[in-house]
Amino acid sequence: MLSNGTFEVSSLELEAYVRNNIKYIDYFVAPSNIFECALHVALGIFPTWKKEDLKLEQCKDGITNKLIKCTNKPLNFSLLIRIYGNKSEVLIDRKQEIYNMVALSSLGLSPPLYGRFNNGIAYGFIQGRVFSVADLSDPNKSSLVAKNLAIWHGVNIAGEKNPNLFITLKKWLKEVPKSYDNRENDEKYLNTEKLNKELIELEQELTKVNSPVVFCHNDLLNANIIYNETANKVSFIDYEYASFCGFRGFDIGNHFCEFAGFECDYSLYPDKKFQRQWLRHYLNEFNSDRDATDEEISVLYREVNKFALASHFYWGLWGLIQAQISDIDFNYLEYAVLRFNEYYRRKDEFLSL
Repeated sequence: MLSNGTFEVSSLELEAYVRNNIKYIDYFVAPSNIFECALHVALGIFPTWKKEDLKLEQCKDGITNKLIKCTNKPLNFSLLIRIYGNKSEVLIDRKQEIYNMVALSSLGLSPPLYGRFNNGIAYGFIQGRVFSVADLSDPNKSSLVAKNLAIWHGVNIAGEKNPNLFITLKKWLKEVPKSYDNRENDEKYLNTEKLNKELIELEQELTKVNSPVVFCHNDLLNANIIYNETANKVSFIDYEYASFCGFRGFDIGNHFCEFAGFECDYSLYPDKKFQRQWLRHYLNEFNSDRDATDEEISVLYREVNKFALASHFYWGLWGLIQAQISDIDFNYLEYAVLRFNEYYRRKDEFLSL
């Protein structure tokens, strides 16, 4: 539950803590020699560990970064070593990501950050299993997600709260490649003039919504939710897109879009009945001293579905950029097209709510 609706953490304290307490290793993990390099990082952070005690395995789910799980078998302790994706700093503020992790860890909302290196970070492993797409619509598990996200949205970092969603989208639009490797892809995917006009219109429409500015995860897909069955508890992982200055409507609307999975099966987008129940759990947790009214739920329902359009635009642009810079085997262009197609399909419906 929230304490007076907020947690207070100073941004200056975060900066000082990282500088003085999070170990930095001047080392670059080479993607071509990922296991040996990850071992070097682990032993650099924990110099008393022995090489022969460690087990390394690569986690395969990510489409932005590469992830190695390092387990110290005698200690029964696991560490995650994340190697940033090629040129992913174009999309992600890595300094902000570290601040996010330190703030969340101090509040018990994330595992500890143990170390930094030139192209990645090392942090604690959360016990449990990764959500499936089907788990997102499970009545019990979805209520846990709603309540945990309400706690996230109660995190308050001292300082100005100027929303950065559209700043990010405008920045990303400038990073969309002028061309891809072949003319067919250029003609099929690149019309930045049209996208720019669409973005201006979208910003004008969503500004009218007056969505609260809160601490957002911004990437709450199934793979970023860990379920501990014994405790009946969920935890959120991967904070690289998180923001102290995000729109509440975007964070929730984006989560609902992720019910479709990477295959973008939008028949799985939650219906109104499900959404209203989810939003009731969320609001009851956020306003812990009273129950949400039907009108409050209706207002939030309209808010999150309008901001779901921004989610499609956000990840559509992300896909257009990743198609040019990423070395991970994923069809980013096709993903971008599916997101933009759904944006245009639902645009009039959602904006008319």
